[in-house]
Amino acid sequence: MARSDRSRTALLDAAERLFAEAGIAQTSDRKIAEAAGNSNHSAVGYYFGGREGLLRALLTRHITGLEPRRQEMSAASTSLLDDVRGLVVPATDALGALAAQAGEGKPTWRARFVRAAVHDPQAAEILRGLGDEAPAAARIVHAIVARLDHLPANIVRGRAALMTHIITSACAEHEEQAARDSTTPRWQATGDFLADAITGMLQAPVTHPTDPGRTDA
Repeated sequence: MARSDRSRTALLDAAERLFAEAGIAQTSDRKIAEAAGNSNHSAVGYYFGGREGLLRALLTRHITGLEPRRQEMSAASTSLLDDVRGLVVPATDALGALAAQAGEGKPTWRARFVRAAVHDPQAAEILRGLGDEAPAAARIVHAIVARLDHLPANIVRGRAALMTHIITSACAEHEEQAARDSTTPRWQATGDFLADAITGMLQAPVTHPTDPGRTDA
């Protein structure tokens, strides 16, 4: 790996950790450069053109890393559970690979960074604009919605949004708990649990199916 690539990766890794620990708005570019061991305090601007470019690089790294497995699982799907697993399992497997790379009992930060990103206005806007980077994820969501066409459309929209929230929050909390306890997270079991639970939630009975004011369950 070239020196410039190593510097860029070090900045990404440092930013991911600091954003997960302290929050995106609360972390300065200078602090990221220092944490990456870069003496140039303007390194974020030099390598990424500023905060927006850094966030875009972090989110793209995460999203594109999940796509090959999602494409594979989407192509093999024959059920709602398969579709949900196509969203969940590539994410938990990727987090498991990061944990294995870090080593037993050592923390990772990716899930907590993603949670921070979805709650940060700038990062969330960037994330919404990266749809073209994740065509397999979009196909899976469309397949899930199609399998739920017997439910009111507003209920399906609300449950789809809740599905994303569950995956993001639960993975961040599992990663956080493992870091707090200095244990190795159980990502495979977490993925299986989440896929089963989300599939049940998506198919749950609807108490007020005709209420036009309801946008969630």
